[in-house]
Amino acid sequence: MTHQKPGKSELYFLLILLSGIFILTFFIFQPFLYALILAMVFATVFDPVYKKALNLARGQKSLAALLAIVFVLIVVIVPVTFLSMQIFEEATGLYSFLSQNDGAADFSHRIRDVANDIKHFFPVPMEFSVDFNHYLKQGLSWLLQHLGPLFANAAKLILGVFVFLAALYYLFKDGQKLKHTIIALSPLRDIYDETILTKLALAVNSIIKGNLAVAIVQGLLTAIGFAIFWIPNAVLWGSVAAIAALIPGVGTALVTLPAILYLFLSGKTLFAFGLLLWGLIAVGLVDNVLGPKLAERGMRIHPFLILLSILGGIGFFGPLGFLLGPIVLSLLFAFLEIYFTISREHKK
Repeated sequence: MTHQKPGKSELYFLLILLSGIFILTFFIFQPFLYALILAMVFATVFDPVYKKALNLARGQKSLAALLAIVFVLIVVIVPVTFLSMQIFEEATGLYSFLSQNDGAADFSHRIRDVANDIKHFFPVPMEFSVDFNHYLKQGLSWLLQHLGPLFANAAKLILGVFVFLAALYYLFKDGQKLKHTIIALSPLRDIYDETILTKLALAVNSIIKGNLAVAIVQGLLTAIGFAIFWIPNAVLWGSVAAIAALIPGVGTALVTLPAILYLFLSGKTLFAFGLLLWGLIAVGLVDNVLGPKLAERGMRIHPFLILLSILGGIGFFGPLGFLLGPIVLSLLFAFLEIYFTISREHKK
C-alpha cells in the first residue's frame, strides 16, 4: 500500500477549515474568556496552596483541588464580592448626591471654602476653575456603568462564577497534564517551552504578589483609617488609594493628604492628626517593609509602567483591568526576554 504525500491544495483546504473552526470556537468561548483567564491566573498564584493541600489529601488530586478552591473562596472571592458591592453602593450614593442640585451646590461650596482657606494660610494667587463636580460625576458614572450590569444580571454573574470555579478546579487537578500537552503540541523545542511557561508563571506571581498585593493592602489600610476618622465613603476612597499607591513618589498621599486637609479645615484637628499618624505609620510601613520583601521575588517592573497598565487595563477590560492590565504587561516583558534569549542562542 502506497502513501501519497498531501498536496498543497489539501493543506490549504485543511488550514481554511482549521481557521474557521478556530474562529467559531473563539466565539463560543468568548462569553467565558474573563472567567477562564482569571482561573489561569488564580491557578498560577495559588499553586503553592494546592501543593500543600495535596500533601494533606495524601496525593488525592480531586480532594486537594476542592480544598484549594475553598481556600480561594474564603480568602479572595467572598471578600472581593462584598467589597465590590460596598464600592458600588457608596459610588451610587455619592453620584446621587452630586446629581441633585442641592448636593452639587453643597459640594462646590465646600471646594471653594477649602480653596479660600488654603489662600488664607498660603497667600499665593490660586484660582480653582476646575469643575470638580463634573469630573467626579464622570468617574462615578463610568464605575456604575461597569459594576451595575455585573450585579444587575444575577444569572450571568452566577454562571461566570461557576465557570471560573470549574476551570480553577481542573487547572489545579490537571494542570501538569495540560502543561505537558502544550509542550508536546508546540513547534518550539521543549527547553524553550519550559522556559516560556516558567517565565509566564514567574511574571504572574511577581505582578500579583508584588506590586498589586502592596497596593491592595495600602488601599485597605487607607479605607480603615478613613472609617476610623469619619471620612465619608471610606471604601470607595480606599479603592482609589489602592490605584494611587502605584504612582511612584506619591502613592496613597494623593488620597490621604486631601482628607487630612479636609478634616483640619473642618475644625476636626484631632482627627486630622490621627489620620496623619495612621497614614505615616500603618500605610507607610507597608510600603517600606512589606513592599521590598515581595519585590525581591520574580520580575521587577517599574511602578509607573504598572500604573499605566492598570489605567489602560481598566479602560480596555473594565474593572477586571486592575488585574488583567498588569498581567498583560508582565507577559510582554516575559516574552521579550525569551525572544532575546532565543535570538542570542541562534546567533552563536
